[in-house]
Amino acid sequence: MKRSKKLAVLLGVLLVAVAATVALGFFKERTEQIKNSGEVILEIEPDTVQTLSWTYEGETLSFHKGETWLWDGDDAFPVDQDKIGDFLDRFASLGAAFVIEDVEDFGQYGLEKPLCVINLTAGEQSYEIRLGDFSQMDSKRYVSIGDGKVYLVNEDPLDDYSAVLSDMIDHDEMPSFEKVNAVSFTGAADYEIFRDEENPLSPCEDDVYFTRQGSGTLPLDTELVDGYLANITLLNAKDYVTYNATEEELESYGLDTPELTVAVDYSAEDEDGEEQTESFSLAVSRDPAEAAKAAAEAQEAAEAPEETADGSEEGEEEEEITAYVRVGQSPIVYKIDGDDYKKLMAASVDELRHKELLTADFDAAVTQIDVTLEGKSYTLTSETEDKETVWSYGDEEQEITALRAALTGLEAEKFTAEKPAEKQEISLTVHLDDENFPSLSIELYRYDGASCLAVLDGVPTALVPRSQAVDLIEAVNAIVLN
Repeated sequence: MKRSKKLAVLLGVLLVAVAATVALGFFKERTEQIKNSGEVILEIEPDTVQTLSWTYEGETLSFHKGETWLWDGDDAFPVDQDKIGDFLDRFASLGAAFVIEDVEDFGQYGLEKPLCVINLTAGEQSYEIRLGDFSQMDSKRYVSIGDGKVYLVNEDPLDDYSAVLSDMIDHDEMPSFEKVNAVSFTGAADYEIFRDEENPLSPCEDDVYFTRQGSGTLPLDTELVDGYLANITLLNAKDYVTYNATEEELESYGLDTPELTVAVDYSAEDEDGEEQTESFSLAVSRDPAEAAKAAAEAQEAAEAPEETADGSEEGEEEEEITAYVRVGQSPIVYKIDGDDYKKLMAASVDELRHKELLTADFDAAVTQIDVTLEGKSYTLTSETEDKETVWSYGDEEQEITALRAALTGLEAEKFTAEKPAEKQEISLTVHLDDENFPSLSIELYRYDGASCLAVLDGVPTALVPRSQAVDLIEAVNAIVLN
């Protein structure tokens, strides 16, 4: 190889080495510019902010402050004031874990075309906050605030500022009913429930809810009433269809004359721990066109029911239900799903009353049972010895587990006022250790092959499964025919 050629090669190698050294030094210099921060990079007093906007995924939301925060697109939109406050709190003291100084390429941090741009004004000062990529290594967001630096912030503002308009609505709250004093239903159900814990109105100690029926008072099942109220508390009313309903819109949703309105008076403690009375109401309606169609189909099916080969009615697919609710006079209307609609509409007296025929505590209250079966009468008595109750028939002690289970297991499958027309199957008088309710009579009559008609204290009340009546008769026979 010629001497000149060797010199050229050596010169090239030297240039490469120098370039590498310079690049390495530059890299080290750039790396050294990323350093721990721990400083607060923004301090904006939330109460001083007058405008707030952000752009995320091509959508911009803008708000301005009057007496309250308002959406620029429509002053009628009910803005969640607390949520705006939470958003502004992000910048009351925004801290950075790391800072990158003298940035030349914002693009490498996702800040040339940021994911989100937040603009706000406070007094005479305007701010633009850009949110870039998320550092997987540090689990932090790259942020710029217009001072030529890039920060890795401790808390990611995008957790808030990815919000869309539907996230900013001030939703109606479903209360948690601490102590319900009264409930009234109008529409599909039309009656009132009152609370009474002072007067003995039922042999069941758990009963606190009652309704007036004729000239008397009917106890309701506390668990069922509380469960119904819990369905309101847990109602998923977030899918709003309008935030400023007009009369025409209310009519289109069936809420001009709601299918059912529930009004609840309840007690709750205020911030000072004082009890105060609150009121809440909820209107419910199925989509009017859908409801009309369903009613027509039901009428058609009732007039000409289709039957399968075995003679039973042909099963139908579960119908789609579109329904709406409105809280009080709120301008917001929400769409709810079919399951929630069914739960709210299950508000009749028969759906909230006791299904058990004997509601008294058997072990604590029942002292004697008189039975009439096939024209013969029998009496079972009890005595308490050493805190244990011993049952007897005649002079013999009896094990009444099966009888107890059969008697307490009598449950209505359908309530009815229909008078008995068939033979009496069995009659019982249950004596109670209760001066206000000394006894309860239960008569079971034949009805059809599947049911018996139950008459309580002389009042036709319900149909019970015939199998339950058979269990009761067999339990009595096992004792008296032994």
